[in-house]
Order: sequence, then structure tokens, then C-alpha cells
Amino acid sequence: MTDQGATYKAAGVDIEKGARVVERIKPHVGATRTPGVLDELGGFGGMFRLFAQGPMKDPVLVSGTDGVGTKLLVAEATGRYDGLGQDLVAMCANDVLCTGARPLFFLDYYATAGLDEERAVAVIASIAQACKDIGCALIGGEIAEMPGVYPEGGLDLAGFCVGVAEREALIDGNEVAAGHAILGLPSTGVHSNGLSLARKIVTEHLGGYAQKAPSGQTWGEVLCTPTALYERPVRCLLDEGVPVHALSHITGGGLTENLCRPFPSGLGADLVVGSWTVPALFGALAAAGGVHDDEMRRTFNLGIGLCVTLPADEAERALAVLAAQGHEAVRIGTVTPGAGVRYTDKNA
Repeated sequence: MTDQGATYKAAGVDIEKGARVVERIKPHVGATRTPGVLDELGGFGGMFRLFAQGPMKDPVLVSGTDGVGTKLLVAEATGRYDGLGQDLVAMCANDVLCTGARPLFFLDYYATAGLDEERAVAVIASIAQACKDIGCALIGGEIAEMPGVYPEGGLDLAGFCVGVAEREALIDGNEVAAGHAILGLPSTGVHSNGLSLARKIVTEHLGGYAQKAPSGQTWGEVLCTPTALYERPVRCLLDEGVPVHALSHITGGGLTENLCRPFPSGLGADLVVGSWTVPALFGALAAAGGVHDDEMRRTFNLGIGLCVTLPADEAERALAVLAAQGHEAVRIGTVTPGAGVRYTDKNA
């Protein structure tokens, strides 16, 4: 209460602070601007001109939305917020990428009980940087203060990505056939899935976020490592004419639940255990938590963040194209008759 009565600020919403955040993020957002952007940040709606980058015959818009899950709790516990923006962009843009679509624009939703100016700027600057890295414009968003909805200090993030592809060039998995090769692109760690289990193991069995992980980093640093962005490696394959027939973003559900999602009914995959290096952090989590292999495989990415399915006789060319552009990948398996993912031992 003031001499003039109740105020919005006293109720927990600081309009002036929100305005300062908007002014501070404008340079970051401006750096993501592409030829399709028609307005400046701050309007009621973000506008984007669809054919700014050239004419298209039969364009299809592809959209995706996601959040970063309970990784927010790790960020809160460790004070590490500057990578959350990349997590948010990656979780949305990697999904859109799985259709072959090129990202056009992104919007974010930042909700909190009370606005922490420095935290908000760090997160949104990270969103902008990730958008810039994949050639995607950040054209708007929302900063919402909602005391009573969120606990004090609480934060939630959501993102929305829109991309475009020629209809005839969409990657829908329909051409996948038995015998096709499966390539794996490496993850940067846990990414933004499986954090509920990882947090439980780290806090209850490994001494907490400040303790050292196998990499020498703290567990807090390991779990806060941002999700990889796969736009550039996939785009270099498509630009070189490599016939990519399916892309699978390995998120919640791990390889077991995600790899075959775009495959035609009745097809599955044989993955060769040992054909790729599983980061030591996953072994440490499994050992400390007593987590069985099947549970690990359907919870975590185990070091593979995106899978590329293509004809077997194109696998070596694809690997060479990726290597020439500095992108790591490895052949991890084969498409087989029979639904589901099966794991075989490399040395069996």
C-alpha cells in the first residue's frame, strides 16, 4: 500500500523492471534479425515475410514448442542460467529440423514469480545467441510476472519455433527401408531430458551438484551443459544432396522410444552397443543409482543426440561430408524388419 492506495508493484509485478529488461535485450534480439523480419521488438505481434529468402514452389510451415523441463531446478540450485536459452531453442528447433525444415523465427515465454533482471537478461541473451547460431530470428516473446502462480524465485520457460520446407523435400520417414544405415550425431551430455532421474541420483547418491563428475567438472556444470543444436550438420548434408530419409531427435524416451518414430510401420532398428562412445557421466549415473540398461536407454540419450537414417550406400559419403565441415558422427546401426529398437553387442 502507498499513500495513493495499492499498487501493481506492491502486489509483486514491477513494470519498470520489465521495461528495463526489454531495453537490455534489444541488442541481443536485433543480432538475430534476418531479411524476413518486418518489425522491431516491442510490438503486439512479431511479423515475418515468408519468401524473404527466395521464392518457393509449395512451402510448408513446420512448428514446434517445448520447454527445458526440470533442468530449471538444476539451474536454480547452481545459479547457472546462461545456457538455458540454448536448451530452449534446441529443444524446439531440433524437432522442427527433423522434417528438413529451415528455421525462420522463434518466440519465447519467460514466466516467474518476480522478475530478477540479471537472470532474465542472461536467459534471453542465451536464447538470442542460439537463434543467431542457426540463422533463426527471435521476433518476440513474453515476460510474465505471476506471484502466487510460481513460488518465490521460481522460473518457467517455453519456446515456439516455426520453420519452412518445400513440400516435395519434406523428410517424413516414408522412404526408410530395411537395410538403411543409421548415423548418430553426438550429444553434449544429458541435454534437457531425464533430468528428474539425474537430479535424484546426483543429490541422493553422488553428494550433490558441487561434487566432481568423471569429466572433472562439477555435476552441476555437467547437468547444465546446453543441448546441442543440429541445424548446421543436418543442413550441410541436405545442401550436398545426401538422401536423408529420416531424422530422429533423441529426447525423452531415449534411443529406445525416439529412433523409430518416423519409420514406416513394421520397421525397427538394430543398434550396435560399442559403436559409439557413451560419455562416462551416464555410466556414473547408472552405477550410483543402480539403473538397469533398459531404463538408461529409455531415459537418456547416452551420447547420441540426433540420428540420421539414409541408404546404406550413402553412409560413407554422409560421414565424409560431415567430417569435412567439422561435424562428428558415427554409424551406430541398421534399419531392420520388426518394430522397436534392439541392442546388440559389438563384440558378440
